[in-house]
Amino acid sequence: MRFTNDIRLKLLSAISILVLASSLGGCAIEANGSDNSADTEDEVVFGPKGVDYKGQRLQVIDAHLHTGNWDNLPPHMQELFRNTLPFPLNLVPDWVVNYTLSSYGIAAQLNESGISRGVLMAVYAPQTVGLTTNEFVRDRISELPDRFYGLASVSAQDWEQNKGRALQNLDEHLSLPEFIGVKMAHPHMGLALNDAAFYPIYELAAQHSVPVYIHTGNTPSPGSRTDPEATDPAYLEEAIALHPDTRFVLGHMGYDFLGRTLGHLETCLDLAKRYPNVYLEASALGSERSDPDGVNLRSVLRAVKSEGLVGRLVYGSDGPQSSGFVKSYLTRTLEAMADEGYTVDEARQVLYDNFAALFSVSGK
Repeated sequence: MRFTNDIRLKLLSAISILVLASSLGGCAIEANGSDNSADTEDEVVFGPKGVDYKGQRLQVIDAHLHTGNWDNLPPHMQELFRNTLPFPLNLVPDWVVNYTLSSYGIAAQLNESGISRGVLMAVYAPQTVGLTTNEFVRDRISELPDRFYGLASVSAQDWEQNKGRALQNLDEHLSLPEFIGVKMAHPHMGLALNDAAFYPIYELAAQHSVPVYIHTGNTPSPGSRTDPEATDPAYLEEAIALHPDTRFVLGHMGYDFLGRTLGHLETCLDLAKRYPNVYLEASALGSERSDPDGVNLRSVLRAVKSEGLVGRLVYGSDGPQSSGFVKSYLTRTLEAMADEGYTVDEARQVLYDNFAALFSVSGK
């Protein structure tokens, strides 16, 4: 069935109204999953005032969010999105994806969840998960500058020939106030964690005093590398040791998304214990799809607490993915922290304070 642009616009309008109505009507999420209404107009414009945890209101920053658009997704990712959408939305997947990944679509999910700010990540992986350039992220942030920070990245294609241009582009974007760090996804980008050819990226990050977020663990995305050199954080130790002035965030904490196991969790914990420039982030691993009963997320949070590493853990969801994902992930995290005995002060560290200190955004 073919749709005219008029019908497509009407469907998109209906989707937008439904999403925005749900997000603006409930701006704070309780640890038990209930919603509170926005208190003031400022909460709609600048974001809600946090979440309730054990009777205390805590601020939240989501350190891991993806923007983009339909045209910059590889065909297999377009098909994946199409297959996950219910009728009749699967008939207009491009419109749905473009809204979901827009700055306003993501902000709607943040509002629904009680999250004040989020971090949009650049991604240069056109063959696996898609292409979201530094320029694209900059433009998205400019639409809602009070809601988003950005992590810049680099194109690794033909690195030896294009290294100078890629590093110059990264340097230019890290000089902008919108960008507070670097994102690297070695499995998606087809890189080895111990490839010294890319160490200049870490050196540039140190010059700008910004952290580097590293995807660790495998990924189900077709075409991505699954070998240890690209997924096992043990192969990152040389870079960590050689760049003590660069702060590394071990994203997903080495989770095995293919087998739904804890993967390289112990290695991540060991690196964080031995190196003061190593931080942790547990996005996506605790989702309903990756961890249906929540056992693995609770295990990760229990291990972080028992090893005395709560001060190194930052919160991220890896959203928006789908409608309601950002809210669901935060709810599951709050419940898991409560189950594992996280105090209010420890929850505050994970949800806001650690990020603010690591990325130097206090007061921004």
